[in-house]
Amino acid sequence: MIHSIKRGETLYSISRDYRVSIAQLLAANPLITNLNMINVGQTITIPSLPDPKTIPYQIIISKNNRTLKLFRNQTLVKTYPIAVGKMLTQTPTGKFVVVNRQPNPGGPFGVMWLSLSKAGYGIHGTNNPSSIGKYVSHGCVRMYNQDVLELAKRIPNGTLVRIEP
Repeated sequence: MIHSIKRGETLYSISRDYRVSIAQLLAANPLITNLNMINVGQTITIPSLPDPKTIPYQIIISKNNRTLKLFRNQTLVKTYPIAVGKMLTQTPTGKFVVVNRQPNPGGPFGVMWLSLSKAGYGIHGTNNPSSIGKYVSHGCVRMYNQDVLELAKRIPNGTLVRIEP
């Protein structure tokens, strides 16, 4: 996968966001010889993730509508109700990818956790189904447990996730 460096990013922050070590980033990008020598707009390879353009699935999340829409080859497959971040801990907007997953993380994360390429954020189930449809999370996207399991079965890691206001 190719990542374009954004303002304020460092190799450390990118390694955290994509859950890869700095050593893995350096090995995949031999032209980077100094940890401090990356520039806004520069592209780097993220090892172990496929290019999202090669994946037929895409997710579009609307915070205002509190919906997650799953597309396959630009055709809407399904719309899921979700919960998103409350005012003080808002769900971030932008483009991300699913970088990994963890079944049965427990507690408030329900039966599945799908990590996004922003450290600390993910799409997950819930132990509080009455929260779906509301602005209640600490920034993550909550889904009904059966919905997040269905989603996780369909999409591979590397799937593009666009979060809109």
